[in-house]
Amino acid sequence: MKKHKVQFSLVYRDMWQSSGKYLPRVDQLIKVAPAIVEMGCFARVETNGGGFEQINLLFGENPNTAVRQWTKPLRDAGIQTHMLDRSLNGLRMSPVPADVRKLMYKVKKAQGTDITRPFCGLNDERNILDSIKYAKAAGMIAQAALSITYSEVHTAESYIKLADTLIQGGADEICLKDMAGIGRPAWLGEIVRGIKKLHPEVPLQYHSHSGPGFAMASILEVCNAGVEYVDVAMEPLSWGTGHVDVLAVQAMLKDAGFDVPEINMDAYMKVRSLTQSFIDDFLGYYIDSKNRYMNSLLIGPGLPGGMMGSLMADLENNLDSINKWKKKNSKPELTQDELLVKLFNEVEYVWPMVGYPPLVTPYSQYVKNLAMMNVMQIEKGKPRWGMIADDIWDMLMGKGGKLPGELHPEILELAKKAQKEQFHDHPQSVVEDALPKFREEMKENGWEFGQDDEELFELAMHPQQYRAYKSGAAKKAFEEDLAKKKAEGAGLFAATAKAAPQADSTPAVVSGQPSSMNINVNGESFKVTVSYGNAPAEAPAQNSAPVATEAPVAVAAPANAHEVTAPLEGKFYLTKNTSETPIKVGDTLKEGDLIGYIEAMKTFNAIRADKAGKIVEICKAVADDVEEDDVLVKIG
Repeated sequence: MKKHKVQFSLVYRDMWQSSGKYLPRVDQLIKVAPAIVEMGCFARVETNGGGFEQINLLFGENPNTAVRQWTKPLRDAGIQTHMLDRSLNGLRMSPVPADVRKLMYKVKKAQGTDITRPFCGLNDERNILDSIKYAKAAGMIAQAALSITYSEVHTAESYIKLADTLIQGGADEICLKDMAGIGRPAWLGEIVRGIKKLHPEVPLQYHSHSGPGFAMASILEVCNAGVEYVDVAMEPLSWGTGHVDVLAVQAMLKDAGFDVPEINMDAYMKVRSLTQSFIDDFLGYYIDSKNRYMNSLLIGPGLPGGMMGSLMADLENNLDSINKWKKKNSKPELTQDELLVKLFNEVEYVWPMVGYPPLVTPYSQYVKNLAMMNVMQIEKGKPRWGMIADDIWDMLMGKGGKLPGELHPEILELAKKAQKEQFHDHPQSVVEDALPKFREEMKENGWEFGQDDEELFELAMHPQQYRAYKSGAAKKAFEEDLAKKKAEGAGLFAATAKAAPQADSTPAVVSGQPSSMNINVNGESFKVTVSYGNAPAEAPAQNSAPVATEAPVAVAAPANAHEVTAPLEGKFYLTKNTSETPIKVGDTLKEGDLIGYIEAMKTFNAIRADKAGKIVEICKAVADDVEEDDVLVKIG
């Protein structure tokens, strides 16, 4: 007698995000959809969610049109579509107003998304329960996710209790989101059996990454314990930092006696071929070859596959910064592998000290960034904890939810010195409703609200990216970046780099059409900052600084003016949101006053005056690239 039925979900979106920085354009997704249907083995396909729709904006595509067109052929074939949402953070890295979160589910349901998978990066039930309530009110299936990680405070009992709370709160299904693939197989089986004992009727889905090497054993174990759905990928983007291949999973489970669907291999090869053609078109320029390999070093730091897609590119910039300093100071330079090991070791050191937040968006980025800042400080002969971004402080102080563990006394002392206070209220209470403000902006600009208010939603969820999309500036910036990547031979094509053509004769292909590199938007030249990553475009949408082209402002600075310099490389901003007032020449500063921010690794690092005085020169324009020790402001 066969065991219970196990069905497959193709995580086509996450396949790309776990391998590199970008995802296919909508014309490519529509092209591959019929072949995915033809494979005949998928009950579900992940079609959209966090990070995905910001990419459309960066391409210059309308994300709402993309979701509708991509989900339609799948749903017409009876395949359920599902999305990933970050609960309090919606589809971005920063907290989202409650009214925008409610609108999100109404829009996504209308666009053809059947299931939402809300997770909280801290497993704070309050954030997930809100999402369950909003999603069900909109008519969606609420598949609440447990962010799986492995530590002394993350016990099987704690996960079983969380699942029980979420089901009691209305969750239709539960997903074990093993985002780094570090859940131990036997331990995962214990969690599944515990949930099934309490709620045998509730469907369970398992999501894992193959990187550390546990995934196949974990899938077999959780299916034996009762899991009904398994997330899978397929060549040429399976394995590595991504997910297991459906062929291997199907064969393993079939042999173990489970009722699994058959796979149309002719269609499999069609999807494989089309996916490879998308890589060859442009997506391969944003995939680091190291992400195509599994790496058991990931067991220690527990960094998720979705973040590893962009980590290697970030690491190159960090390595350059460190080696510039080492060269200047006659120190031996580091290799990328040496830096990677130092980073992994520092993540293992930092993670328990900051309360064991599950390493999933955005907290995986925060812990990694904190570790990377520490490594950079140590390599330059400075102490740890020299740079802690405001977003990281919010995590530490509980503004995103309750940390699973306790903060180390050293961190508590740092918080005291920084005058940071613990937050214990509901995280949503920090963020005020915002739709009226965005409605007014839509009206002032003469923008259409869109079908089911979907354009209003897009502006409210991704304000900066949506504005750049509407102006055309985002598309221009992407085209220029792609042309540069092609000229240099980046990513998977690094080994076959060709001689770089002239910039003005190198068209980029977007939506199948050639584009000039000399584009003015509405008669203006834009200087645009576009953040690529797990967020790709996952720099906090509300916290993103406005794009601007203003020139540095100065008066004749006295010869003895005090210089405030950049402590790290990145993009310089005067503000990070519209509630802040930028400094200007003539302002009087006290020691410790805010000067501006340097955005690095998708977080905004506050720069403060280290001396009182009057501003006599602002040396950098908004969105300028700055290097360490560049002068930002002069104080007289």
